[in-house]
Amino acid sequence: MSSRSENPRLDDAARAGWLYYVAGNTQDQIATKLGVSRQTAQRLVSLAMSEGLIKVRVDHPIANCLDLAARLRSRFALDLVEVTPSDPDSSSTTIGIAQAAAAEIEKWLRSPEPIVMAIGTGRTLKAAIEQLPPMECPQHKVVSLTGNISPDGSAAFYNVIFTMADTIKARSFPMPLPAIASSSDERRMLHGQPLIQPTLALAAQADVTFVGVGDMGPQAPLYEDGFITETELKALQKAGAVGEIVGWAFDRDGKLIDGITNDRVASAPLPSRERSLVVALAMGERKLPGILAAVTRRLVNGLITDERTAAALLAA
Repeated sequence: MSSRSENPRLDDAARAGWLYYVAGNTQDQIATKLGVSRQTAQRLVSLAMSEGLIKVRVDHPIANCLDLAARLRSRFALDLVEVTPSDPDSSSTTIGIAQAAAAEIEKWLRSPEPIVMAIGTGRTLKAAIEQLPPMECPQHKVVSLTGNISPDGSAAFYNVIFTMADTIKARSFPMPLPAIASSSDERRMLHGQPLIQPTLALAAQADVTFVGVGDMGPQAPLYEDGFITETELKALQKAGAVGEIVGWAFDRDGKLIDGITNDRVASAPLPSRERSLVVALAMGERKLPGILAAVTRRLVNGLITDERTAAALLAA
């Protein structure tokens, strides 16, 4: 089948999921209403969850999360902080913060006043965008900060601008560039193109921006996704790089690394943190040095993270 709506099994799962999670029916009641066995009703509810047909949000604030958020906001002079619970047994770098980020993104998109929203790239942001409900937002503009072309010429897998635009029906402005140019001269040439300059200008005008934070360890996303070589990764590490945001590598003080790959990054500069909100979505031990540098140097002025990471930031 080419879509969910054409798959009767998923239709049944969606109906069972709605009856269970929204209408509050028991599985016996669902079985009766759908004319199936209780075991089938149970499988349909499970299928609805595993296929991502059900989006769950917990609205009750958790005291420890609120306390950590308030302390982070005060310690690093942040304008927005959201702290989600941590799953002690999970090593995921997206669970919880993807849902919280989706709620914050949705809140901005509900505004009747037109806004410009800038979007970075990465696994966490992709997971957040996948949590958004379908919306009609023709008044807004969504602009990508990063190039959407991988080194082999294919579309970058974690570039989310097209998925988001399709979900929320807003005008989208992709960056039709490689994430990292082959030379600084090529980057200057690309940024000088008439097609690109309006997108760069729009990115600078963003009212709110959502980005991920990549680590610079052996499994750095820039390296794993093929944007930089192992030699370049080691050179960045030797120069002190601890993290990157939309390709811009920085050290533990939040200062951009001189040269190496930074003089070839084709991404737009991060929008002004003085006049707009730039929110990082990041959690986990591997990302901790990068997150700490980003909030300390005010590369971002907003943070969505989890309890463990929040506590570690405060202990640093």
